[in-house]
Amino acid sequence: MLNTEEAVLVVVDVQGSLVDIVSRTELVLPNTLKIIRGCQALGLPILATAQVPEKLGPVLPEIKNALEGSEPISKSAFSALREPAFLTELAQTSRKQVLLTGIETHVCVFQTGLDMRDSGYEVYVLGDAVFSRTEENYQLGLARLHDAGAIVSSTEMALFELMRTSRHPAFRTISKLVK
Repeated sequence: MLNTEEAVLVVVDVQGSLVDIVSRTELVLPNTLKIIRGCQALGLPILATAQVPEKLGPVLPEIKNALEGSEPISKSAFSALREPAFLTELAQTSRKQVLLTGIETHVCVFQTGLDMRDSGYEVYVLGDAVFSRTEENYQLGLARLHDAGAIVSSTEMALFELMRTSRHPAFRTISKLVK
């Protein structure tokens, strides 16, 4: 099970030009903000990336503001694990469970998840917080991640799993977030 001592949130490439092309675009901002704010309430480290931001644009302003000054890591590789700056920041967390969210499910999220599995991380891909241009690519990305050993979960499921009890100090905050 997920636990607050081992988990880190990774937000992959939630950038304006990518958000505009994915199916279920109306869910990108609310679901990404929900998981970011929930993980902040639980004290989890959060890492974000931006795929060639000079071409695809910056991370959405609302996401960047929610990250509270933490700068998204610029990358050109599809997998975040193939960027030295990301590897350094991930290693500094000393965490082995990764909550994975972002765009696109079948490309950057998929390759990041596979590389993380291959590197010994427990990967939890949040099915309601990853997105692709087409439903087919979204489904294929989730299926391949699952087949490779990633655990497919949801934002709400992950947050309640991390708390484990309604007596958790963040329970009220998270309950309000998911309503």
